[in-house]
Amino acid sequence: MNTLKIAIQKSGRLHDESIQILKDCGISVYNGNDQLKVTASNFPLEVYYLRNSDIPQYLIDGVVDIAIVGDNLLVEKGQNIEIAEKLGFSKCKVSVAVPKNFNYNTIQDLNGLRVATSYPKTVVDYFSSKGISVDIHQISGSVEIAPNIGLSDAIVDIVSSGSTLFKNGLKEVEVILKSEAVLAVSPQISEEAKKLVVKLQFRIQAVLRSRKSKYILMNVPNDKIAEISQILPVLKSPTVMPLAEEGWSSVHSVIDEDKFWEVIDQLKEAGAEGILVCPIEKMVL
Repeated sequence: MNTLKIAIQKSGRLHDESIQILKDCGISVYNGNDQLKVTASNFPLEVYYLRNSDIPQYLIDGVVDIAIVGDNLLVEKGQNIEIAEKLGFSKCKVSVAVPKNFNYNTIQDLNGLRVATSYPKTVVDYFSSKGISVDIHQISGSVEIAPNIGLSDAIVDIVSSGSTLFKNGLKEVEVILKSEAVLAVSPQISEEAKKLVVKLQFRIQAVLRSRKSKYILMNVPNDKIAEISQILPVLKSPTVMPLAEEGWSSVHSVIDEDKFWEVIDQLKEAGAEGILVCPIEKMVL
């Protein structure tokens, strides 16, 4: 049987969230011995634990079939790599930052200055598009310290919460791009492996839908069911079951988490009582 090869980050937040989504997809991956390649026990999948910056080349060369990687890295190193699915976690920005005492007004203020980064191609493309020339200093780690030690006047780096910039006396002044984890596919993937990707992607989509939704149950007077049903953003129609108390029914549905509080208020005003909200483990359409 063919085996699908997937690369994930060897360590870090993206690693943890990648393992979690595989687990939520029902795929058991045990790596108690810190191996660089592990086979799943219940799905035809081999997991390669790689340095994040190496993953695009492994995809390009066809060493792995797919990978969970930040799409900012594909902008930098893997422009021809297809994205099969946006995964919605490990969200961040690639941003320009300068020292807090830098009198910044526009991006033109950086013309001719030194910029430290781990993303030279992204930086060149961005500043060139603005008609700006900068002196790029490529470094592989601890980019945020570069202005403090006199290596650069500004930096371009990944920003999540902004706390690292704050600790190093920097301020974010421009956002080059927004990034999140994606499922990326090798341009050399075989037809057999593509079939396994479809199966894996089906599971991933069920998990992602469940993360964005809640299961909701409520008691509703029978004469209010039609009104309540109009409020609920249901998949097809709500499930309605009669209660022991005459004139009342239990109404069940699925609700988007983003609209949760807004819809709850409307339901209460329309006469719903005893509203229960539960997480959804998987949601298959």
